[in-house]
Amino acid sequence: MLKKAVITSAGKGSRMKHITSLLPKALLPLFVTENGDKVTRPIIDLIMDSLRKVGVEKFCIVVGKNGMLLMQYLFERTPTFVFQEIPKGFGDAVLRAEDFSGNDPFFVHADDGVLTKGYESLKSLFDELSPDAVLFVRKVENPKRYGIVEVQDKGYYSGHKLYKVINAEEKPQNPKSNLALAAVYIFKPSIFGALKKVKIEDDKELELTYGIHNLIVDGKEVYALEMRQDEFWLNVGDPKSYLDSLNYSFKML
Repeated sequence: MLKKAVITSAGKGSRMKHITSLLPKALLPLFVTENGDKVTRPIIDLIMDSLRKVGVEKFCIVVGKNGMLLMQYLFERTPTFVFQEIPKGFGDAVLRAEDFSGNDPFFVHADDGVLTKGYESLKSLFDELSPDAVLFVRKVENPKRYGIVEVQDKGYYSGHKLYKVINAEEKPQNPKSNLALAAVYIFKPSIFGALKKVKIEDDKELELTYGIHNLIVDGKEVYALEMRQDEFWLNVGDPKSYLDSLNYSFKML
């Protein structure tokens, strides 16, 4: 049963300086409507609420050295906190949650964005096919900036384009597609072994994309759903995206 989620919140937030030198990205607010009025809520609330709606009961929050405010905010919800003392990449942050996962599958979610919808479809696909990983992808204009997947078309699932992922690359110089990873995933615990196989230099970061690539090399099945036109990734990770997300959330949420 898919009851666990790992939310990574240990990054530097360098694109949102100077506010994120004090305030974790997970606490940046978006607009929601409550009792007919517009109010602001930290994005971590929207992420956790979205995951609870699809059955998640246990949360692991990966925090860094500036995570005290986030820990205080979430303290009464009693999540598991694990630490990434040095921000060494998304994949390294996920590895910190290995004990929390145990032998169970789990969501992985970055703290700097939230889907407006689609979580149920991702979970349903995982439950039906039982692959080692399922993930969301979206078309982007500059694929050199993102983790990119190469895919085989498998038709449609729940109104989404369905793909089998045959390769994954981080910020490729010669992208083989324009399908970028949205930072929402479901993994079996095999992702930990795949990440541990990655050999990186001391000054480089361990990206989650490298682990996904190793899953595929090891013969594991990885599937992706493409976000529909009515689904949006509300991103607070950089000023332009954050402004767009604030405007969208004020009008639509």
